[in-house]
Amino acid sequence: MSDQLTKDDVSRLLSDPSPNSRSELAVKIAKQFSATTLSDSERRLAEDIIRFMARDAVVRVRQSLAENLKANPALPRDVALMLARDVEAVAIPVLSVSTVLTDADLVELVRTGTDAKHTAIAQRPALSASVADALIDTASEGAVAVLVANESADLGEQTLGRVIERFADSETVQEPLVQRARLPITIAERLVAVVSEKLQQHLVTNHDLPAKVAADLILQSRERATVSLFSGESDEGALERLVAQLSRSGRLTPSLLLRALCMGDSAFFETALSYLANVPLTNARLLIHDAGRLGLKSIYDKAKQPPVLLPACRIALDVLKETPYDGEAYDIERHRRRVIERILTQYEDLAAEDLDYLLDKLGDLMRTETM
Repeated sequence: MSDQLTKDDVSRLLSDPSPNSRSELAVKIAKQFSATTLSDSERRLAEDIIRFMARDAVVRVRQSLAENLKANPALPRDVALMLARDVEAVAIPVLSVSTVLTDADLVELVRTGTDAKHTAIAQRPALSASVADALIDTASEGAVAVLVANESADLGEQTLGRVIERFADSETVQEPLVQRARLPITIAERLVAVVSEKLQQHLVTNHDLPAKVAADLILQSRERATVSLFSGESDEGALERLVAQLSRSGRLTPSLLLRALCMGDSAFFETALSYLANVPLTNARLLIHDAGRLGLKSIYDKAKQPPVLLPACRIALDVLKETPYDGEAYDIERHRRRVIERILTQYEDLAAEDLDYLLDKLGDLMRTETM
């Protein structure tokens, strides 16, 4: 190695002003610097040359040095900082991966850096919480979107809360945030209120939202689609896809089916039982609305639903058939209130969570009518 990296290299560097020559020499020195066989004197000489070349007037020379030393753990910290503070073409390779830079270095570089440098730091593997916090305080929407997409970044509950506060209206940030593999429940609940319907759907099917929150989101989404039911343009295919997706994510619960009925959404209930019982939708509707008492029980049992909730579902269906909309103000709300009141007065075996939900919903509906 000594006959390859000597004072002659320094002499050639000084005597040949060609940028191409210096760039080639930068690559050679950087690669040799990674060798473990360098003696102490050779390593000191290599470091001196690297420091010299890190001040080269030609960007291409410094860039060659940075590209070839960016992942080297033996790179002197002062050189790493020099390169990281350089122009973007030189700094970005080092900022993206260099392990020589400390968290304190990175925080300082965030505070003084450009948007492109922020983005390079945001995608670093195993990014620490302190650096993430600095980015959230300082960086642009695009850089923070890269940060929240970085699954290896240390983003705790407080940090993610600050992301929501600062970028409450930014789908550019919200989408990768919602797509993270894991989110604290508190963060998922906060996101519900600010993200689009499409992203709400992802939250419901991919994160552990509390059952009440998840059910409300699903039913709200269905409620928005109810207009198409009245116009005869209901997209049964879309409803079938929603039911299948909820089933795959474990969200197609008996409780959700009952809640859908209480909200007057018999189409959702029909499609869900059809899917769970593996019965064609037309046949499922005939069984569910059979004038006798056996049709509903037959498909309900085939769908492996809990017997304890069957009477409540039957009550809800009966009220939906017996009580037409009156066409007056708050018609839908009053209709739903009648369904829930009948269930609460005639059925006492609801699980505590379902009972709480129905009582809350009943209170909401009554408040709506008095507004």
